[in-house]
Amino acid sequence: MNYNRYISGVIVSLVLLPLTLFSQEEGLILDETTRRKFDYFFYEAINAKTQGKYAESFDLLQHCYSIDSTNASVLVELGAYHSSLEEKNRALDLFRKAVKQDPANYYYNMILAGLSKELDLKEEVIEIYNYLLRTYPEKVELYFELANAYGDGGELDKAIQSLDTLQKYTGVSDAITLNKFRLYNMMDKKERAFEEIQSVIDKNPDNIRYKLLMGDLYLQDNQAEKALGYYQQARLVDPDDPSLILSMVNYYEKTNNKTAAVEELQKAITSSKMEVETKLQLLARYIGVLRQSQQDIKTANPFFQSMFEQHPNNTRINMMYGDVLLLQEDKKGAMAQFEIYTKDNPADPAGYEQMLRIVLPDTLALDKVIEIAGAGIENIPTAPQFYFYKGLATFQQKKYREALTIYEQGLVSAEFQSPMIESDFYGQIGDIHHVLKNNDAAFENYEKALKLNPQNLPVLNNYSYYLSLERKNLDKAEQMSGITIKAEPTNPTYLDTYGWILFEQGAYTVAKIYIEKAIEYGKDDHSAEVLEHYGDVLAVTGETEKAVEQWKRAKELGSDSKTLNKKIRKKEYISK
Repeated sequence: MNYNRYISGVIVSLVLLPLTLFSQEEGLILDETTRRKFDYFFYEAINAKTQGKYAESFDLLQHCYSIDSTNASVLVELGAYHSSLEEKNRALDLFRKAVKQDPANYYYNMILAGLSKELDLKEEVIEIYNYLLRTYPEKVELYFELANAYGDGGELDKAIQSLDTLQKYTGVSDAITLNKFRLYNMMDKKERAFEEIQSVIDKNPDNIRYKLLMGDLYLQDNQAEKALGYYQQARLVDPDDPSLILSMVNYYEKTNNKTAAVEELQKAITSSKMEVETKLQLLARYIGVLRQSQQDIKTANPFFQSMFEQHPNNTRINMMYGDVLLLQEDKKGAMAQFEIYTKDNPADPAGYEQMLRIVLPDTLALDKVIEIAGAGIENIPTAPQFYFYKGLATFQQKKYREALTIYEQGLVSAEFQSPMIESDFYGQIGDIHHVLKNNDAAFENYEKALKLNPQNLPVLNNYSYYLSLERKNLDKAEQMSGITIKAEPTNPTYLDTYGWILFEQGAYTVAKIYIEKAIEYGKDDHSAEVLEHYGDVLAVTGETEKAVEQWKRAKELGSDSKTLNKKIRKKEYISK
């Protein structure tokens, strides 16, 4: 069966065991023996957590809870686990109990405030921050948190008062100024909002940042003339400031002066005064302007040549130029740039990934895929993606045992940031074992894959299909295949699998419906296997001539079915 794999996302799973509750409202006084026992289990729980043994840590913490259900540290640790398991109300209850046991603990209160904010408990959040400010008046950053809490609760005047107090302690900052600007706008006091920033400009007349901020905000408010006035003030302070150039590019784009925007970028890119990182940022903007205005992207190429001359040892330029050449469909030129980058940055996966992006679509470039992925493994042995692609290319070369070794090596050496990625490895190993006719090993690895990612659609499809070929566990096969067609109801491969399982269960009429859907949605790329299945279901439902027609089409597509010729000759379905 043909399918594509998609690797994404991170899932952290913890084993949830039942809590043994022993609750007391007041702190529990333990005798010395029990206290030592408690301390032992608690430190073991923290050590297990540090080592990533989350289920063991959770179990130990619950045991601690059964000894002393009033210990704030245990309550907070358990609350964190329940929060990660999306049991937010249980976590909230535990955090509240922890704060009750240790009310002055800053850390516990902040955790409770964070979860209360997440659960939209606005009044509780405000109450916590006010309490913390009374208890820890030196922690002036709490004024910012309190301002946000007031803002979320609609008490905008109090939010501004909190920011004013914070500003007395810390002085002017962009964060405070922008938040006050936002709050005044929410109160429909636009002029007061701009006055807030003007007051900062008046206090800092030589600070270009605030002039640019004022200009940018006026530009966002569609007041382009006022914006330009502040940009001109900023130009008097420093005409070569990179932020000013970016603001002017935005201004020209906003006023539909594309030519001026490009000229501004060109001037900056060729300047010897500007840092290379800023130039790359500007160059990216320039390319964006070219694409947006549908101009030839090759116009940017001379600027890269200029940057190579100015900064011959900065391979970030090579990486970006390679990306631009890809946009120009110059794969050979892009490959050369990525090779330069990778040679200089062998421990950065980005270079290898970009090279693989070029060669992977080419089914004739399997040796090149193996070469690139192999270099990735050699220099970054913990990166799973290179084992995956090397194994896949080797599998496509029908070097099955060698591919199996690569995936098994990846499972040992790679660091999996997501169980879904590891699940795909087990899925690939299962596929290889199936090709090698080691079906027990194949099914064992599919089980491992699904334990890590129960929604791994390619594994669910292949596992269920291969079970149907062996005519075993058909109810389980139908259940797994059903998940795939609910997730992707127009996927012809998944529809064919589901239809074939129904066929093996004797539900011929319903099987025909699903296989016909597979034919319909796969009309641009019919496989011999699906056409043979269609012929089989037509034969058993009494449409013999149509069945023979489909079997012949399957034969024309190169089917390797051992019974196909016999079906065509006898004009009847023959079980495999």
